Amino acid sequence: MEIRTVAPGFAVGAQVFPADVALLARAGFRAVVCNRPDGETAGQPDFAQVEEAARAHGLAAHYLPAESGKVSDEQARRFAELLEELPQPVLAYCRSGMRSCTLWALARAQAGDPPVPAIVHAAAAAGFNLEGLAPRLAAQGGPEATTR
Repeated sequence: MEIRTVAPGFAVGAQVFPADVALLARAGFRAVVCNRPDGETAGQPDFAQVEEAARAHGLAAHYLPAESGKVSDEQARRFAELLEELPQPVLAYCRSGMRSCTLWALARAQAGDPPVPAIVHAAAAAGFNLEGLAPRLAAQGGPEATTR
């Protein structure tokens, strides 16, 4: 499984399977967040299966599904809350990692730190192009959203 570090204490990945959880625990992750709706595609495990494996390995697990291409500002707010509450490092996952990275970017933009160019750069360094999301990130209203 490919894990992409986006920021200190936060990484994203593609679909996590129950068998992957032991690897995540050995890699030092302390929490997983599933951003993929159950039943999105045939053959994907339900979150309950991943959650059971996570808990068996001592990891916190949370379910915050987001439809591909339809990440809401409210979901980003809840994602930010989870990142504050959960022990780090956190791995968030979806089909490819893009939704999870988008949620992180929107959450950071809502907080206004780091500034939007740094958010876009961090995503790019992890292999995700969020250039097209930059105007929405800037509109999130964080105190430093478009400066620095």
